[in-house]
Amino acid sequence: MTFEVWYFILGGLLITVALLASSVKRLPLTETMIYLIAGALLGPLGFGALSIDAHEQSMLLERLSEVAVLVSLFTTGLKLRVPLRDRRWWIPIRLAFASMALTVGLVALTGVLGLGLSLGAAILLGAVLAPTDPVLASEVQLENPHDRDRLRFSLTGEAGMNDGTAFPFVMLGLGLLGLHEIGTWGWRWLVVDVAWAIGGGLAIGAACGAAVGRLVLYLRRERREGLGRDEFLALGLIALSYGGALLAHTYGFLAVFAAGLTLRAIEHQQTGDTPAQEVLAVEKAGEQEGIATNPETAPAHMAGAVLTFNERMERIVEVALVLIVGAALSPSYLHIGQVWFIALLFLLIRPVSVIMGLLGHRAAVMERAMISWFGIRGIGSLYYLMYAVNRGLSAEVAGRLISITIPVIAVSIIIHGITVTPLMGWYQLRRRRRLTLVEEKGEAKNKESRSAKGERDE
Repeated sequence: MTFEVWYFILGGLLITVALLASSVKRLPLTETMIYLIAGALLGPLGFGALSIDAHEQSMLLERLSEVAVLVSLFTTGLKLRVPLRDRRWWIPIRLAFASMALTVGLVALTGVLGLGLSLGAAILLGAVLAPTDPVLASEVQLENPHDRDRLRFSLTGEAGMNDGTAFPFVMLGLGLLGLHEIGTWGWRWLVVDVAWAIGGGLAIGAACGAAVGRLVLYLRRERREGLGRDEFLALGLIALSYGGALLAHTYGFLAVFAAGLTLRAIEHQQTGDTPAQEVLAVEKAGEQEGIATNPETAPAHMAGAVLTFNERMERIVEVALVLIVGAALSPSYLHIGQVWFIALLFLLIRPVSVIMGLLGHRAAVMERAMISWFGIRGIGSLYYLMYAVNRGLSAEVAGRLISITIPVIAVSIIIHGITVTPLMGWYQLRRRRRLTLVEEKGEAKNKESRSAKGERDE
């Protein structure tokens, strides 16, 4: 396929999505599904005009998916405008650590007993498929930093953290395959790949986010400098925290997430729980410099401008990668062995992992059910798969894992895309009714107390 044809197809697709965006939101359909279908039509499942060999092009796919996940993780961190001491963090933390580890274990068990994989390959498969996706899960994540919905917060926080907490299991799987040093009885894996890499990544990201955020606010408030180029600020902080984490042999994904989270925390500390409404008013008036340098509005402007740029960039990389996933689908992937495994992953392994991970927590049954279903797999899984392939996996193991992972991502895009609109609509309706009922009960109690007080006064 020539570049001219590529330009024509891509341009037509983007214009179509832009024109139909509002209509798509009302249907059991997502923009991501459109990209996937377009890629599949161009690939071996359709006209055969485009063929993506994930094994041969693994380095390119690793770099593309790496950029996509980094941008999305930073965006996710910026959306989580809740203090770390808030109790709402307990659910995503449990999901990102306990439920994620349980998912790895259950997938590995299935891989050994049901798919005939070696222990190392099975653990690697579990690590690839365990993390939920921060790129493709926008429909169930927080709509904006001031969204306080607990379900959306839980899914957003989980997707932000477990793309980093899955990395130790990737390294463990590679170690058991003889491609990474894990030490006798796994001591090096526990000390370096678990404790140091996780803790160090979070610390480096938080330090970078705090240093850059406070420096920008100081320059803008005190010296009226450092204005504009918010896109450079976003990309620079992502690269700084990611590069610093990798140089220290820690997990860069967690560092980038922590950097975004810290930048938002600085804004929250300065602005408080109530968002600065005057920021929006001044932005509409076009007084950008006034917002950026005003002591009261500068923090919100900084975080908001960076978030806006990242969200736009996230959409662009999503188009490219989902098109590639669709084009990478092959007829050879469509067999009964894939069907039962995918069904087991979404209908049993994910729900069991969520239920076990949230044992003892007072989350509502409806929230548990929604969290169990929306375990969306996507670009994060593609990155981990390509990362492993490029670390020396044999052609046989690489081909087997690719033939499992690509269909899982595609099926997740389809089934979660079809169900997200009706299920989230139903959830929001139930939530509004519950809030209305609570308000009515509160008003009734207030009336009773006022009536009783009036009788006593008489």
